Amino acid sequence: MDYAWELALGAFLISLAGQLITVRYSKKFNLFIDSHLEEKPQRFHQDSTPRAGGIGILLGMFAILSAPIGWQLLITMILAFSSGIFEDFRRSLQPRIRIMLQIIAAGAAILLTHSVVTYLGLGIHLPYFIAILFSLFSIVGLMNAMNIIDGFNGLASGATLLILFSLGHTALLVEAREMFEMILVTGSAVFAFFVVNFPRGKIFLGDGGAYLLGFVVALIGIFLAGNYPRISPWYILAILGYPVWEVIFSIFRKLRAGRSPLEPDAYHLHMLVYRHITRNNPMTSLLLLGGYAPFILLSSLFPHNSKANILIVLVFVICYGMIYRFLSKKEQAA
Repeated sequence: MDYAWELALGAFLISLAGQLITVRYSKKFNLFIDSHLEEKPQRFHQDSTPRAGGIGILLGMFAILSAPIGWQLLITMILAFSSGIFEDFRRSLQPRIRIMLQIIAAGAAILLTHSVVTYLGLGIHLPYFIAILFSLFSIVGLMNAMNIIDGFNGLASGATLLILFSLGHTALLVEAREMFEMILVTGSAVFAFFVVNFPRGKIFLGDGGAYLLGFVVALIGIFLAGNYPRISPWYILAILGYPVWEVIFSIFRKLRAGRSPLEPDAYHLHMLVYRHITRNNPMTSLLLLGGYAPFILLSSLFPHNSKANILIVLVFVICYGMIYRFLSKKEQAA
């Protein structure tokens, strides 16, 4: 176990160095810069900022190469990261190509790590082929979900750290020590980004970083649920409740308004919280993470109990709906 913590420290230091170097040279050579003058509905920063925090996180995660499945995981992570970093660099990657790269990354991860969920709890079993499609859809979906909530300093990375904390606890519970090392390394690399990003926003995740975090969290969750019968898939869904429901609700909301689900807008929950409650970037993240954390904590107490986690998911969705309805009324009245 001491060796795992040494790996974690190495991942943190490498990732932190990567963040600081990226900040310095991105500004010097005008690379990966997210301009504060650019008109985008999701822009809430006041200075031009590098959007390549995923580079440092990925470098930090090279520490997993010492694990038996490390090289397999790293190859698929690079593919997932590539689906966004080109967009961060040139802003020219077509959505179809981006989705294709994500599907390839998810498919390679499923093939190399045998991460497939065939049992959904409550006596529901999936045929293996359907289970592969379900797992593929889950990974790609969470990659995009994490990108959607990446709107304020520390929000996506903070949510990821909360999720990883729960997954690490559960991995220890079922004695999945190799996966615990993976979670520890990932969390350390993400935490290094967090300390540079929050609260002052010296660097952003960018599409590459957000896709990478969503990919890794989804893969870890599917691996644990698929390989350890004691872990309920509903527990995995419950701890991923915020990003998952944000993307589902956003698709429904946009379709209902007659708009494309792929079209960005300024009506995500975190944006409404900012405009009508906090008016402060880091405080928005703290408020949302503070509301999300109790649901993750409750789920972590019952990782084996499908019924309890279904209830937690339902309560979260109801609370989200009530808060969103309240804030949307304030938006309409403004």
